[in-house]
Amino acid sequence: MDEALLRSLTPGVLAVLVRRGADFAAAEDAVQDALLEAVRVWPADPPRDPKGWLVTVAWRRFLDATRSDAARRRREDRVDEEPAPGPAPAVDDTLRLYFLCAHPSLTPSSAVALTLRAVGGLTTRQIARAYLVPEATMAQRISRAKRTVSGVRFERPGDVATVLRVLYLVFNEGYSGDVDLSAEAIRLTRQLRSAVDHPEVAGLLALMLLHHARRAARTAPDGSLVPLADQDRGRWDTSAIAEGVAILQAALARDRLGEFQAQAAVAALHADAPTAQETDWVQIVEWYDELARLTASPVVLLNRAVAVGEADGPRAGLAALGELDPGLPRHTAAAAYLHERDGDPATAARLYAEAARQASNLAERDHLTRQAARLNARLRDTG
Repeated sequence: MDEALLRSLTPGVLAVLVRRGADFAAAEDAVQDALLEAVRVWPADPPRDPKGWLVTVAWRRFLDATRSDAARRRREDRVDEEPAPGPAPAVDDTLRLYFLCAHPSLTPSSAVALTLRAVGGLTTRQIARAYLVPEATMAQRISRAKRTVSGVRFERPGDVATVLRVLYLVFNEGYSGDVDLSAEAIRLTRQLRSAVDHPEVAGLLALMLLHHARRAARTAPDGSLVPLADQDRGRWDTSAIAEGVAILQAALARDRLGEFQAQAAVAALHADAPTAQETDWVQIVEWYDELARLTASPVVLLNRAVAVGEADGPRAGLAALGELDPGLPRHTAAAAYLHERDGDPATAARLYAEAARQASNLAERDHLTRQAARLNARLRDTG
């Protein structure tokens, strides 16, 4: 059974049912039933048109679930709309489903969770881990969101800014989670850009491309993380970088700066540097200043402190870091890095070990543990 194929087909099948008039919650239940039937039937009898098969089975499950005397006339109307057997039309409704999941009646957190479940195909457990909440809590949140949009039709799309946040979270989930959704997020952002004339959509696409261009160099053959400064820049995708920079420049020229454009500008400066030592940290600090003005995000201020440490020296970076909440994610790791740059390996080793205990994923924990071990080994050799 090709689970990746099922995952890729799910949002399109769900969108077809909703577009035909099924309410969202009932449509998703029907699609889940169809997926279970596919797992049972396909290994022995794979269909020629997997999406068409799923649409047909899901629609029949939906009809079965809605049969009652009170709904008889409505049911008969829907039966008339059932497509004849054959290939499903090559229409991608996934983006429209994103807009439904980002409807204004939903909170941003519910919109993100519902999109990851309905479009991204993540399990409730995976989404709960991303939000650091119990699985039961996330299941309730998603159920409430499904009920909220059950009566909403595609003619009432959601907020573009929420859709962009959803797309970016899906993109980042593609790097750090169990499922690789980065390419799908880029594809959908391209589609959104062709449909929506908004510089922030272009900014997000540029940001994704610039980050995605470095993907091959982010990990070593053993799976360990490779910091940006140590990456083999010859492995970066130069065509993706060129496309991302061109899209960003066109967006910035419209003089409607937003947070995704500013983030993309930082990524572009990293991509433009032939070596880590030649990175224009002064400009990066300026862009982080713009980002802080736009978002007031503590994470942005944390990244700015590290950039100040590169531009003006590690003690300046530590001073900027000292003004921030030490409970921020990666605060301890940033302090460790700046202390090492400042020539204090003992403090850096201790902080790297502490940061490893705080890390939220295994790859980051292993990287920080190795950093601590490296410095401790150096201290033993020199002691």
